[in-house]
Amino acid sequence: MRIPPLLAAFSLMLVAACTSASGQGGPEIEVLGDFGVKPKVVFPDGEPAGDLRVREQMVGTGSVIKGDDLVVAHYTAHVWDGEDNRLLASSFNQGAPASFPLAHSIAGVGKALRGHRVGSRVVAAIPPGEGYGPNPPGGMTADDELFYVVDVLGAFPPDAAARGRGGGGTLAGVRVTGGPGERPALTLPRERPPGRLQSKILIQGAGPRTQAGQLLVTQYEGRIWGSGASADSTWEAGQPKAFQIGTGSVISGWDKALVGVPVGSRVAVVVPPGLGYGKGLPPLIKPTDTLVFVVDVLAAY
Repeated sequence: MRIPPLLAAFSLMLVAACTSASGQGGPEIEVLGDFGVKPKVVFPDGEPAGDLRVREQMVGTGSVIKGDDLVVAHYTAHVWDGEDNRLLASSFNQGAPASFPLAHSIAGVGKALRGHRVGSRVVAAIPPGEGYGPNPPGGMTADDELFYVVDVLGAFPPDAAARGRGGGGTLAGVRVTGGPGERPALTLPRERPPGRLQSKILIQGAGPRTQAGQLLVTQYEGRIWGSGASADSTWEAGQPKAFQIGTGSVISGWDKALVGVPVGSRVAVVVPPGLGYGKGLPPLIKPTDTLVFVVDVLAAY
């Protein structure tokens, strides 16, 4: 999936963004900067809005975001308290965009993003009842209102899958069946697993090669060698997952196998214990387990 071109420099007083559905006015917030660049947010004096208020400040042309999508976006979030309005988090400070599984995000973010298109900049004032609720993270209170600026880079439905060229294949005796767009099926051999990391591209993607530090959007199917038990499955969970690659954010076997893979590819990976979960992942995965994964690389940012 290609990221829409950066939109022209844009600044706008958010009078409309701070007007509720009932037509009531409110304090104005100024958001300055280009799409894909950390915005400057200028808060007015006075108390926050108190209800959910959303505006599409920049209009995208990509796919429409649905309620069960995984959204990839750059974002900046503030606590809007009418005082210091402190920065809560910003993906721009982390060197890679973030992912929002809308079905499991805070309610205000999910409501704000649904129905907009990829490539949009969405701004939202989120009241406490639509935010973290009665158990907010450290440093916040249950009464804090939030203000989000979200630049939407991509949206991925539950059935997203690799669309490259190729099909099934074998790796270290593991048989993988299923073509592009299909959930793979794995058949594991009875013999002892290999002692070293092995990987093979089964479906060749046409996109650019992944790089260390990028956020990868994936679908994957995992098994434990020997028992054949499921280690993890995004298809079973009903949601793609995103993670940074090559930075130690995932198991070492993935860092090694998935850097340099063309986007759109399906990759089979056999991960020995030393490159997997060193302490295991109780109660299912033991420290001595060899793991087998089939990974669809959907996008890289």
